[in-house]
Amino acid sequence: MKNIFLFFVVLFTLISCQEDVRFNNPSFQGVKNNVFWRASLSTATLGDNGALIITGYSGNEIITLRTTSAAEGVYVLGSSDSETAVYVLTDATAKITFATGSGKGDGQIVVTEYDLINNTISGTFKFNAENSYGNPLAGSTLNFQQGVFYKVPIIVQASTN
Repeated sequence: MKNIFLFFVVLFTLISCQEDVRFNNPSFQGVKNNVFWRASLSTATLGDNGALIITGYSGNEIITLRTTSAAEGVYVLGSSDSETAVYVLTDATAKITFATGSGKGDGQIVVTEYDLINNTISGTFKFNAENSYGNPLAGSTLNFQQGVFYKVPIIVQASTN
């Protein structure tokens, strides 16, 4: 009787085991003001001039990262208007924008992989962006840390000429 019971316990254990693997590919996420944030949709665009724009959408929030190139490397934020991070929150009453730019905010975007075969981009980012229009409904700065974009598909813009 003990052997039959043991057999059924082992059988039930083997049958009930399953692997519940979920892939987060592509991914765009990070920690916004000490709270985990994840985009439900992410895209990247490569312009004619080589500029890269990575955008993450989550409900009424949009984060846009802009660099001058898709080449692997570190892009410093806060020193020019060609390499920026912008966060926009839109609700029923207002549109709140935080941005980095020339002399405004700081941070970095690090492109770690530009996959030419699968046409995807991966890397990390962090930034401190300033309240662009001084909207009193939000604080003066927005902090984004531990940001990751992973295998975001790139759309190459066609020339308009």
